Amino acid sequence: MITRSNLAEQLREYQIRSKHDWASVSFFSSTSSNITTSRVDVVVFVIWELVILAFLVFSVVSLYFKHIRLAFILVCITILLLLCMKITKQVRLARKKKRRMLLPLSM
Repeated sequence: MITRSNLAEQLREYQIRSKHDWASVSFFSSTSSNITTSRVDVVVFVIWELVILAFLVFSVVSLYFKHIRLAFILVCITILLLLCMKITKQVRLARKKKRRMLLPLSM
């Protein structure tokens, strides 16, 4: 007989099996969540991280050539990108959580 606890256990096992923890996504996350990340999310966050790394490298290079103003601007842009990445991730996770709460447990 199918009971609610069996369905909840099957759902939990499915979520554990389908979870993809990549180092880049979990590095920037404040907490490790039980919500699975899709491949598109992972690709987007890897691209964001590469852009952030490029800005940091350019700021160090500009400091080397004694362009302090340019280095300061690049560091500010990098910090803004980090904040945008955090906000985007929180919004996506909130949407996913809200969508999952609307589905019945049997699905």
